[in-house]
Amino acid sequence: MINAPVLVLNQNYEPLNVCGIRRAFTLLGADKAELLERNHQVIHTPTLAIAAPSVIRLIYLVKRPRPRVKLSRREVFARDRHTCQYCGAGSRDLTIDHVMPKHRGGRHEWENLVAACRNCNHRKGSKTLAEARMALMREPRAPRADVRYLFGSYLADAQNDPWRSYLFLSDSPARS
Repeated sequence: MINAPVLVLNQNYEPLNVCGIRRAFTLLGADKAELLERNHQVIHTPTLAIAAPSVIRLIYLVKRPRPRVKLSRREVFARDRHTCQYCGAGSRDLTIDHVMPKHRGGRHEWENLVAACRNCNHRKGSKTLAEARMALMREPRAPRADVRYLFGSYLADAQNDPWRSYLFLSDSPARS
């Protein structure tokens, strides 16, 4: 399993991304990163047995833009908590509504998309909120990409449990 995931932290312990063991060894060997946690695996060479890394921290600070949540139907429904933003009905049978209709210049972006039940979406149709005499329960905004969004799929694997303290998801501190 040379492709097991390794959590990469910035110099300030901010989670950056996930790489494979091979890339982690390259960063460690070039003195660009330090080892914080070891994996359960052992990598064997002809002369050595090396514990595989699980968490590494870069020696230098990497500046990067804030990660963003990808715009998709599923993410719009999750942001709106599977609730119609016009009448408040909770349902799994929702549609996506453009607050400002596309044919009137409305864009396909976070601030213009809401979850709506079929009745409300049909009632609003291609009208603006004022024309349809409807109001939104909450102003639509782009959600923030949190740690669970970025790394949640890796946390399902119990072998990555040591990551939780570095992702600030448990009571144990990441640094001593």
